[in-house]
Amino acid sequence: MNGTNFSVVEAGSFSGLLSMTKDPVPGKYFLKDRLGLTGMEVSLNQLPEGGFIPFYHTHRENEELYLFIGGQGQFQVDGQILEVKEGTAVRVAPKGERTLRNNGTGDLYFIVIQVQEGSLRQWVETDGVILDKPVTWQE
Repeated sequence: MNGTNFSVVEAGSFSGLLSMTKDPVPGKYFLKDRLGLTGMEVSLNQLPEGGFIPFYHTHRENEELYLFIGGQGQFQVDGQILEVKEGTAVRVAPKGERTLRNNGTGDLYFIVIQVQEGSLRQWVETDGVILDKPVTWQE
């Protein structure tokens, strides 16, 4: 569904991401093109028990924010191993050498937000505008 100022996609449950076949990486569901995002890339991710990323990677310009929402595992940045679980957030600068593994029981679920480092000029306190308009909901 799309409107003048919004777009919506139903990705389904996180537990079904491994069965997605449209994206190049099993268990990874990219939202940029699906939602028409213009300032970031976001992916929904499911890494099965025992699963791992078999390579290190960096970025040329983009920092990444990993938001872990279920399961547990280990995240490695520049040789440092971090324990991650539901509620853990990890920010990695473009040059950070990173990889990830699920060494827990069950699937590891996380969201990755990727955006150009240093591009944030405004945020809620400086960009948000409270409208003088009552909130209504159609029943």
